[in-house]
Amino acid sequence: MNVNGTGQTGAPANGAPKKHVEVPGSAWGDRLRALKNVPPVLKILWESGPAVVTWGIILRLITAGLPALLGYISSWILGNVKLAIDHQPLPPRFWWMVGAEVFFAVFANAINRLIDYLDSLLSDRYTFFVSVRVMRQAADLDLTTYEDPVFYDRLERARVQATDRLGMIQQMGRLLQQVVTTAIFTGILMYHSPWLVLLLTLGVLPSFLGETHYAFLGYAKNFRQTPAKRQMDYLRQAAGSREGAKELKLYNLADYFTGRFTSLSKEIYEENIELSRRKLFWGGILTMIGTLGYYGSYVFVIWRAVEGQLDMTTLLFLTTSIIQAQSNLQQVFSTASGIADQALFLTDLIAFFDMKPTVISKPNGQLVPRPIRRGFEFRNVSFAYPGTTRRVLKDFNFTLSPGERIALIGENGQGKTTVVKLITRLYDPTEGQILLDGVDLREYKLEDLHHEIGVIFQDFMRYEMTARENIAVGRVERQHTEEEIEHAAEKSLAASVVAKLSGGYDQMLGRRFEGGVELSGGEWQRVALARAYLRDAQLLILDEPTAALDAKSELEVFERFAELTTDKMALLISHRFSTVRMADRIVVLAGGRLVEEGNHQQLMALGGRYAEMFEMQAASYR
Repeated sequence: MNVNGTGQTGAPANGAPKKHVEVPGSAWGDRLRALKNVPPVLKILWESGPAVVTWGIILRLITAGLPALLGYISSWILGNVKLAIDHQPLPPRFWWMVGAEVFFAVFANAINRLIDYLDSLLSDRYTFFVSVRVMRQAADLDLTTYEDPVFYDRLERARVQATDRLGMIQQMGRLLQQVVTTAIFTGILMYHSPWLVLLLTLGVLPSFLGETHYAFLGYAKNFRQTPAKRQMDYLRQAAGSREGAKELKLYNLADYFTGRFTSLSKEIYEENIELSRRKLFWGGILTMIGTLGYYGSYVFVIWRAVEGQLDMTTLLFLTTSIIQAQSNLQQVFSTASGIADQALFLTDLIAFFDMKPTVISKPNGQLVPRPIRRGFEFRNVSFAYPGTTRRVLKDFNFTLSPGERIALIGENGQGKTTVVKLITRLYDPTEGQILLDGVDLREYKLEDLHHEIGVIFQDFMRYEMTARENIAVGRVERQHTEEEIEHAAEKSLAASVVAKLSGGYDQMLGRRFEGGVELSGGEWQRVALARAYLRDAQLLILDEPTAALDAKSELEVFERFAELTTDKMALLISHRFSTVRMADRIVVLAGGRLVEEGNHQQLMALGGRYAEMFEMQAASYR
């Protein structure tokens, strides 16, 4: 059983397979390079809600100036209260200024609540928009990418980054507001004394550098831990899934799984704690430096007031400005650092969006002929899966003509399913050509080609949807009538399965959702077969989809399949020779080549590989 979630077995019991994992290099270099991720994210953000983004910017610019305005009014009011204390008349506009402070305070509160609402709205829109983009991008990528464990690590990080970077989205808005507010208060302090700004900056900068350094170390740590965390997720699933419950008990795997999970968890925990301790110590020291910078500015202003260089109103306003400037300057550095570090986490998301499929339609690709007149031809086709040198097919030549039913047989690993993947253009040949009506498959529109092919693989999907939806996914381009759904179910023998369900075609299948009903393997296969019948394609392919059926049920399925494929091209793969005998032509593969072909009688008379395999299987029934 594969228990590491990466397609590898026999991993060390103390955790992940030991292999080199490339992690980010120079902290500052990677952080600066990661800033190139910000514009693409801003573009995604804008596309997800342009009106919401526009209003958010406008309101933040308004809000950014309010602290300085309120600080000035408050200082003026408090400075003039001294006149009342000394029994002197108040300025004529005193109560107007009090009213203005109340108004602007209420106005600021209302604006902030509106900004929070817009942020919430934008977060929802962004989450939806980027999640859809991830789903579409994953669907567009080549099948080969899904056979690469490294791709799964990237895909997992991309999925997490797509929705977990909402904090960065909000930080961008806050940064704009903080920069404007900081610029206003810094300008005020610069007007009175540049030394105030210098002291504040020297106090804030060390803390900023420390925070960004440890934020980068956190990113690098999470990058390294991704494969181990995927293994932990897989171990949780394997140890708690319905599918694995039987073996878990019979093979006493509980301690084995929990032991591996505990070992991985302990390694991650110890690494997290070590980083947290270092951050606690150095972060505390750097924070104290920042505090000294603030109080240095504060003492300097008090000294000037004592020396008679500042009146009470100016003293109060500068004190407020120091507090606001120090707070906002620190926030600007922190927010900017947070955005830069969040941008590091977006590296995989942007890289994922930048991935391009190689199996694509040419611009202005041709439409598939309707009807197909000459059929398919494999001409000297060789194929090796990416990352390997072993050729699954070698100089393979093969034809499939309209109205012809062909069975592909051979031992496992001889290239039967690869032929299906190539004829459906899930892959392109490494060498040679595949022609349709004399034209290379690569010249046709990929989507149009897929419309004319119906395939049911052995590892077909079991959709946790209603019975009707499970059948209807066979052709989602249009709505289907009840009669069409029922006709497809009758053809595939799925109608008898649906008849047993209390909800009929509206019954939820699978146990994931409430009220769902689980089907047996054979029942699931009949439902899956109904999809191919609903598709009404020119080429129908069955790649061992009846493996879970008994011999009698399989024979019934193939008899129905024979009726359905009248005047159509059909390609079937099966290990049961009793069913492949119905084919017009049987093609035998060995070593990635076509070694024999003909009908059952011709191949038996030939006395070659087919006859040998047939006799071996027949002997098991005697």
